[in-house]
Amino acid sequence: MTRFSPLLVAGLLLTASAAGAQTKRGTAIGQFLTIQPSARSVAMGGAGVGALAESALDAYLNPAVLGRLTRADVGLSYSPWLVEVRHQYASVAVPAGRFGTVGLNLTMLSSGEMDVRSVEQPLGTGERFTADDFSLGLAYGRKLTDRFSLGGQVTYVHERIWHSAFSTVGFTIGTLYQLGENGLQIGAGLANLGPESQFSGRDLRIDYDQNPDQAGDNGQLPAEIQTEQYGLPLLFRFGLGLPVRINSDNELRLAIDALHPSDNTESVRLGGEWTTLKRLSLRAGYDGLFQAERETGFTAGAGVVIPFTGANGLRADYAWAEHGRLGNVQRFTVGFGF
Repeated sequence: MTRFSPLLVAGLLLTASAAGAQTKRGTAIGQFLTIQPSARSVAMGGAGVGALAESALDAYLNPAVLGRLTRADVGLSYSPWLVEVRHQYASVAVPAGRFGTVGLNLTMLSSGEMDVRSVEQPLGTGERFTADDFSLGLAYGRKLTDRFSLGGQVTYVHERIWHSAFSTVGFTIGTLYQLGENGLQIGAGLANLGPESQFSGRDLRIDYDQNPDQAGDNGQLPAEIQTEQYGLPLLFRFGLGLPVRINSDNELRLAIDALHPSDNTESVRLGGEWTTLKRLSLRAGYDGLFQAERETGFTAGAGVVIPFTGANGLRADYAWAEHGRLGNVQRFTVGFGF
């Protein structure tokens, strides 16, 4: 196992460093799908495709995680996102014996009310509007062998800006393989595969003058602006996770992920977690390594587990993430296994 680990890590780094100079930013809709809900993963630089497989929240990165769960699990996440936007996420996973595990997750992103502004009235028209995003995912994972798990998810996506909106469906698949007991884990996944979609609604309706230089014609023909069609932010992830047992009371977990998105350059995420007495965890990482014009960077956080009789215990996690000129973002999650 140790003979292959450096080669795999080197391959991840070389793949990311060979990223092209051209970016495709702004060419995908439904960007809220890329906001990670788990404070544990975020604190580890956003890595965890192959490293984390212990809760319903971990299935966001890789639905194959569901095949590894042996108990029902619930996870809740809240983040005061950038520019006063609120991000909320809830997930539940329920094992169904030899048939695998079923998961359900809900994402909500809300801007709150904002002023309507125009070129003629830059201080506001007196109207207010909101922008809201919503997704509902149904996931399934199964452990095919004692080392290999497979999972998938179908997600309904809806995004609304004032009176205009779009809806579409995305698909995610993932795999997880462990080389040996307590050994290196390898994870891979393809997220948000689906058809292109476009905004429509009454905000796009206009009065159109086909011949503005000609007098006497109808200058108020009813018309509608047609927006471009875009796909969801397609993302391929490949990651490694290595648990290192220091002694009976202390464990170190290392994670590295390589990302190939459809709307940005490739990047690498690095992270680590130190856990003592199986109760307290300290985490740190780096998000966006090798990414062109990145805003993300260092991350950190902590977590605690409060045990309960007959259950996995209550988990509480916190993460802080650097976002450059956009400021820093905090994330809070709680989870409970039963």
